[in-house]
Amino acid sequence: MIYRECGIYRTSYAKDMALFPIPLDRWATYAIAAAAFLAVPLLASDYWIGGLIVPFLCFALAALGLNFLTGYAGQLSLGHAAFMGVGAYAALILYARYSAPLLLSLLGAGLVAAGVGVLFGTPSLRIKGFYLAVSTLAAQFIIEWVITHVKWIGGGVYATIDTPPLRIMNWWLIDTPVEKYYLTLAVVVALTVFGRNLVRSRVGRAWMAIRDRDVAAEIMGISLFRYKLLAFAVSSFYAGVAGGLISFTYYAAANVEEFNLFLSFRLLGMIIIGGMGSILGSYLGAGFIVLLPIFISQFLGGVGKVVGRLVTTDLLANVELMVFGGLIIFFLIVEPLGLARLWRTLKDYLRLWPFPY
Repeated sequence: MIYRECGIYRTSYAKDMALFPIPLDRWATYAIAAAAFLAVPLLASDYWIGGLIVPFLCFALAALGLNFLTGYAGQLSLGHAAFMGVGAYAALILYARYSAPLLLSLLGAGLVAAGVGVLFGTPSLRIKGFYLAVSTLAAQFIIEWVITHVKWIGGGVYATIDTPPLRIMNWWLIDTPVEKYYLTLAVVVALTVFGRNLVRSRVGRAWMAIRDRDVAAEIMGISLFRYKLLAFAVSSFYAGVAGGLISFTYYAAANVEEFNLFLSFRLLGMIIIGGMGSILGSYLGAGFIVLLPIFISQFLGGVGKVVGRLVTTDLLANVELMVFGGLIIFFLIVEPLGLARLWRTLKDYLRLWPFPY
């Protein structure tokens, strides 16, 4: 049987199920990988690598985890930053207190966060929609309170654990922005490839069936109990690893103040702007949100030189929030599938060009 889609012929099921069945996607992926591993460390400054690209990768990984839960499985969560916080503290406790290897500390952080995510995801078996959002919002406050008040975890008013020097196999000291970038990039790429295969497997198809019509999915034999909890576990695992990574390579500490409710809203905004139910959308949304404050600061700085007093301190402090909220409303109304949908439209046009639709 021959499959035809937008001028692309696929002659077998194996070719149809390839990781990148479309040549344009495949070559674009190769180009991005070459740029990430070779060009970025050579061309980007330490400020761009350590201050922008590393947090972009960490937030993209966290947004990817939230996309599994919300975009693919249809379970809304407003407490994703709290699971990042669980992973950050778990990673540092394993690495700093118990001298676990660095990579095993990140794995342990993901597993601990997954366990906490399953615990707070249990109400999804009985409630959904607005009520589930309130339930995950409660998880945000409960986890913040536990981290702050249980001294064994963080303890004290600030609940901060500093990151010791990063070492792999006790001989490779990771202390430069480029080395931290490579560590972050390797973990993010590995989990992205795993996630892309996961959503194309039986698990991903079950999630999408539950998202589209959970009653029909259950009638067809899909276990809501199993796959909803699995969605919370996988989503929280990714958030935990992202939290551990960002504490190791960017914050240089685990501070509960960094994993607050506003970060949960930012992560949700990333997948709305980037595109829910899309691996690429998680990266597009994270890049957009990370670069947005820089663009606003540069723009208002230029405007301030021209108009003077109109650009006040209050405006500078709140304009990012206003633009962020406005963009979410814009994408929900104009393009609910986000930037990823715009890219797919452009990609289809390029594949057919110069022939018309």
